[in-house]
Amino acid sequence: MIKGLSTAGIGEVKNVEELVLLASDNGFGVIDSSGQELRDFIGEKGLEEAKAFLQKHQVKIGSIGLAVEWRQTEEQFREGLGTLVEDAKTAAEFGCTSCCTYVLPATDYNAAHFMALATKRLRLCAQILKEYGVNLGLEYVGPHHLRTTWKNPFIWDLHSTLDWIEAIGEPNVGLLLDSYHWYTAEETYEDLIALQPSQITHVHLNDAKDIPIEDVLDNDRLYPGEGVIDLVGFLKALNKIGYKGPVVQEILTKEPLRESNKVLAEKSGKAFAQVFASAEIN
Repeated sequence: MIKGLSTAGIGEVKNVEELVLLASDNGFGVIDSSGQELRDFIGEKGLEEAKAFLQKHQVKIGSIGLAVEWRQTEEQFREGLGTLVEDAKTAAEFGCTSCCTYVLPATDYNAAHFMALATKRLRLCAQILKEYGVNLGLEYVGPHHLRTTWKNPFIWDLHSTLDWIEAIGEPNVGLLLDSYHWYTAEETYEDLIALQPSQITHVHLNDAKDIPIEDVLDNDRLYPGEGVIDLVGFLKALNKIGYKGPVVQEILTKEPLRESNKVLAEKSGKAFAQVFASAEIN
């Protein structure tokens, strides 16, 4: 597995170049970005120099976000498809094979109708990404409070998401597996070791406060090792099934972080090193 850094949990970062340096200095081998940020990176340095910069600092692009608005109107969805093509091309230029999006656990739409629309839309996204060798990762969202934020319940657990991935029916669609959502969905080590590594597109790592699970908030996360999630078991399960991809830090907080991004990146690097060592993973 490859330790990864995102901007979620390290404060303001100017650009991809700065994030790469923070990652390289703190033991991370991948970063998460966006298609637009990567295009800006190319604009600043040129493609070959940008790729050489990543190679010099031994950092790769782990994943980009799915920029298409697939949750709203058909017009909004269609408007974003051109950007998706550009994002997929850009990701491929950097050897990035993952594009991810989150799935909220409730919706104001009729849930059955929303499922039909979302399945069709995400299938098309996956087909576009597939042309460029990029996989689509779907992240279910577990915290209880979000299950009732909108009118109708939708998907918030591992097994429902796997069923949906099967219904979407494209071979390049898999899970974005987040330790926070695994915990708040009250899932287990056994759930993880039942997976095939090919079913996992990407992984997020973070921790939760020692409060009742139903009170855990999505935007109140801790750094790995600071809370009560069994991250050692989580990582050992992924290692056992042979997952070799990125495991990326994602710390969402209620208030902006006060420390510098350098301090926070160091904190995240030390947290990752400790929990990986506890799981006996190099």
